[in-house]
Amino acid sequence: MQKIPALYSVIGLAAALACTPAGAQTGPELLEQLKVMRQQLEQQRARVDALEQQLRANGAAQPMGAAGTIAPSQLDRLRGTGPNAAAPAQAAVASDAGSLDVLRGTGGSGEPQEGLPAPVTGSATPSVEAPRPVVANNQPAAVGQAPEQTTRTPEVAPIFESPGVLTPRGRMVFEPSVQYGYSSSNRVSLVGYTVIPALLIGLLDVREVKRNTTTASAAFRYGFSNRLEVEARIPYVYRSDSTVSRELFTGTSNERAFETSGKHVGDVELGARYQLNDGGADKPYYIAGVRLKSRTGRDPFEVVTDCQTRCLGENVTGTGLPLDLPTGSGFYSMQPSLTFLLPSDPAIFFGSVSYTHNFARDNVYRTVLDGNRELLGKINPGDVFGFNLGMGLALNEKASFSIGYDHNSVSRMKQNGQIIPGSVRMQLGTLLLGGSYRLTPQRTLNVSVGAGMTRDTPDVTLMVRMPFNL
Repeated sequence: MQKIPALYSVIGLAAALACTPAGAQTGPELLEQLKVMRQQLEQQRARVDALEQQLRANGAAQPMGAAGTIAPSQLDRLRGTGPNAAAPAQAAVASDAGSLDVLRGTGGSGEPQEGLPAPVTGSATPSVEAPRPVVANNQPAAVGQAPEQTTRTPEVAPIFESPGVLTPRGRMVFEPSVQYGYSSSNRVSLVGYTVIPALLIGLLDVREVKRNTTTASAAFRYGFSNRLEVEARIPYVYRSDSTVSRELFTGTSNERAFETSGKHVGDVELGARYQLNDGGADKPYYIAGVRLKSRTGRDPFEVVTDCQTRCLGENVTGTGLPLDLPTGSGFYSMQPSLTFLLPSDPAIFFGSVSYTHNFARDNVYRTVLDGNRELLGKINPGDVFGFNLGMGLALNEKASFSIGYDHNSVSRMKQNGQIIPGSVRMQLGTLLLGGSYRLTPQRTLNVSVGAGMTRDTPDVTLMVRMPFNL
């Protein structure tokens, strides 16, 4: 086994330089540096001898280069730059930062100093930088410092009218949305009396009604603080109804179709929401809210009703249906609510309870054909009690899924203090499924689908929302 001429030449030259007097450059610092170099070279010489003996013992197992020289990979190992280099040299060099620069030959300028050999360096294990903790908004936190805890409510895929996350302080969110609803109902009216169950004396009226409602809305939310936000919502409504009726036992079996539609600005809404507590992991967040609804839309008493003379009383003529559909309820209302969100990794449970008070109107007139008006008096549409429950699940950093149930109980309508005949309490139940996908940090796509669970609820509702963070 041959020696390594190049390596021993470098070692001999370094030893000669180390033993050569410094001449004009004398001083404690230079002597200390030379002493460190001698120790370094002695350690390298002992390590080369040990490796040479190991190579001789292994024989042909070690790859050889051309002309009997050591292969480049083995040469790197002998130089101390390979992955298995010993650690003593590193410890000696790391003892003094100033001498380390001198041994490297950089002299603080990045280039070898003249008259000094290039040192042999090595590392026993590769250096791995410890991961740095990250908090919200991808901002690095100080090492050893606990991540910052946020008091904001967690985000879920919205399926109800009210959003689940408050707007941050000083930020504005613009949320355009489109909602489509379809409902159909069949009504059978019996006017007369029966002698026996199989015999009817009177009129049998069968009606089938199909309703399509499309509402495009623009909502603006602004965060006054991390706990308080205000909201304004402006809807535009387009409706179309188709009514097919057939009067039986009147000598004719022809069906009559009555179609009508309407489009106009709907009822503008204003709202405010306030987070009551901090919440946290396995601790619920409570949010109180209030919403005021105007009657800017075209109400049911403004549109013309298909009645030739009167729609009530003995001389009823016409269909009694509006010729132009309304786009608003016709009443002011106020709705206080309380919402909760309970994080329970990996799911989030949420829900709310609300009570909507519709303010009564006095001296109400209904418009009929030929510009005539019919006095209805004082109308009280009744109040609404509602609640909903749901669960949200984050699928990944961008997508989430929600499922929930929404229920509203509408009380009976009154006219002049008396319950209107035929008015009953209605139960409106809807099963909702929704998904959310974050397209960009400033834009999110939300889609929800609702299925009516009761007879008076629309058969299906579809809503698409895309909030923008401004």
